[in-house]
Amino acid sequence: MRYTGSDWKKSRHLNFSILETGKELSRRPYGPGQHGKDRKKKASEYGKQLLEKQKLRTMYGVNERQFRRLFMLALKSKEVTGFAFMKLLESRLDNLVFRMGFARTRKAARQLVNHGHVLVNGKKVTIPSYLCSINDVISIPEKDQNMKVIKESLEIIANSCAYVNVDKEHFSGTFVREPSRNELPLDIAESQIVEYYNRKL
Repeated sequence: MRYTGSDWKKSRHLNFSILETGKELSRRPYGPGQHGKDRKKKASEYGKQLLEKQKLRTMYGVNERQFRRLFMLALKSKEVTGFAFMKLLESRLDNLVFRMGFARTRKAARQLVNHGHVLVNGKKVTIPSYLCSINDVISIPEKDQNMKVIKESLEIIANSCAYVNVDKEHFSGTFVREPSRNELPLDIAESQIVEYYNRKL
């Protein structure tokens, strides 16, 4: 199942900023609940692998079935599996809508896609897990460009990441290239996730 609860609470539980802002941990950098400050039990190797998987899966808002499917695709790649896996996650339509600034969170981006407010190369796509290709153009239909949540998001997010080009005036963006590893979350140990799934295969 996909996690649908509080991002702040989950971030504190994982000790990892799901929203990539760090705000969730700035005031209370410990687990939620009465005994959150006292949880210092040393994790096993399997526990560390599971934690890394939960961090990445929760950050992208992907359910287990989708997550595993993308991992299997990454296994077939000629690139390093962990990096190939992260690039596949980054190429999801909901993630790119978020990266381009049309939504303030990935959760909000999924809603925009689900409700038909996003076009890919001029055609409506309502599947958040749709994998985009390089040079795909993602845009907001003219009839939806006055939506308050989209306009506010574009105003708040000053700079998108380097592997997308965004034309705020025309509510469109292009996925121009694959991201490099240093442009992706650095506090994810993707090798641990590969080890986790290798145990399962």
